Amino acid sequence: MPALATGAGHEPGLYDLLAALPSQLQPHVSRSEDNTFLQNMFGERSLQTLVKIHEQLQFYEERKPVPVLDSAAALAHELSDEMEGKSANREIKELLQLLGRPHVKGATIRRDDLTGAIVVARIMRGGAADRSGLIHVGDELKEVNGIPVDDKKPEEIIRLLAQSQGAITFKVIPSVKEEEPTKEPKVFMKALFDYDPKDDKAIPCMEAGLAFKRGSILQIMSQDDATWWQAKHEGEANPRAGLIPSKQFQERRFALRRPDATLPLQRTSSRRSYDVAIDFVKEMEEDADYSSGFQLAGFRRSFRLSRRDKKTNKSMYECKKSEIYDTADLPTYEEVTTYRRPSGAKHRLAVLVGPPGVGLNELKRKLLISDPQHFSVTVPHTSRAKRNQESDGVEYHFISKHLFETDIHNNKFIEYGEYKGNYYGTAIDSVRSVLSRNKVCLLDVQPHTIKLLRTAEFKPFVVLVKPPAIERLRETRMNAKIISGKDDKGSAKPFTEEDFQEMVTTAQTLEVQHGHLFEKIIVNDDLSTAFGELRGALKTVETETHWLPVSWTHS
Repeated sequence: MPALATGAGHEPGLYDLLAALPSQLQPHVSRSEDNTFLQNMFGERSLQTLVKIHEQLQFYEERKPVPVLDSAAALAHELSDEMEGKSANREIKELLQLLGRPHVKGATIRRDDLTGAIVVARIMRGGAADRSGLIHVGDELKEVNGIPVDDKKPEEIIRLLAQSQGAITFKVIPSVKEEEPTKEPKVFMKALFDYDPKDDKAIPCMEAGLAFKRGSILQIMSQDDATWWQAKHEGEANPRAGLIPSKQFQERRFALRRPDATLPLQRTSSRRSYDVAIDFVKEMEEDADYSSGFQLAGFRRSFRLSRRDKKTNKSMYECKKSEIYDTADLPTYEEVTTYRRPSGAKHRLAVLVGPPGVGLNELKRKLLISDPQHFSVTVPHTSRAKRNQESDGVEYHFISKHLFETDIHNNKFIEYGEYKGNYYGTAIDSVRSVLSRNKVCLLDVQPHTIKLLRTAEFKPFVVLVKPPAIERLRETRMNAKIISGKDDKGSAKPFTEEDFQEMVTTAQTLEVQHGHLFEKIIVNDDLSTAFGELRGALKTVETETHWLPVSWTHS
């Protein structure tokens, strides 16, 4: 091979060598096709581009560039925002995923307040320090790559670590070690609130924080620190854990922000302009629907959020206090486990929640018609007298007023109300009756009653049905009617602008105050689409593995 000619004093790079190679080899190539092959190969644009990239990387490697840590997180966030506005191709999605991952740190350090020593505060589970098994919480850090750190602040040491190239050497004084703890079982928590470490001024290391959304399933890797747990997203391939606020710490923070949060019932009654009432419709009582081969009487005798004039509102609402629900007004985490309905076991109770007029009755009706052998509704109780052609246990369970009041006192009703001197209500036993027949019980209730139903017995699958935007409501509900509870007749009337606004506002309030209780949210823009989504969700709950509170599986 002849020597390649180069300019005086110029050390050729790989790109220069490849560019000159065809002309240097030409005198030694005997066949024209060989020469053409070499010209095409070395003249290929993609090869030249790769070579240029290779040379640039070598150039920067020789310079040993130092990252600017103070602004790295902000730059990554800025770049992510910029990328979000671009068309989402595969490369941009991958880059956003990489930018969103917390890459630091294997361990966090702090200065001991008493001794002034730099000690390891925590080991991030799954990180390099944890996998090595050589560094432990409480170890005193003396040197990093031979540089003493006694007189340095933790921030300076972190910067020193970030600037280190290749292998990093630590000199530590081991802490006094106790007996090795037994291997802890896996713990999973469902997040009941949104969290972003970038917005948390209390977190000891923002870059080590783990962001999550309400409903995320988190595997808790360590609860050694009473304030900051270590966790990772369930199913996440990256083994490294991130910091999240502990349950106790987050509850304290929520309580400080919302001093009235421990009084949910009083707050609800004083701050909202809605009173709980029965949408009682006389015409619906007198006209049972047998056309589909099953009873739909009492279909609209459900309890609603209905704005009433205080002078005429004589409805009552009582609900049994629940310690589990009252603490859920500070929603943080709920321990969960996987669950799949055993063959032959009772179905989970299907609970629908939504503002008046959103279409709960229509969705229940479509489910009943689609499979009356599989779905059913409860038969309500009343203290009024039985009318002609009515049958006990069909339209209603007819009981005396005295017995109804006794059952109220004994907490036998999920919810109840009074209309024109007569009681109407949904009994807990009526739900049990449906479930015992191996049917899915469809129940729409006030969100406050969910607390009575969140038990291992019922395992409620709670669905919020909410309306689309108000503009869409005007289009789709223009010719529809709503059952009004604002007069004694409870007649069906066209929707008003006030009804639309109330529907949207109520749905927003439900989602803000009770969003942690909903496992599914459906927007009823189109009834057929919403029905398909609801039925599909109920089918999934019946047949597939999903997450449930641990307390519901230990009945």
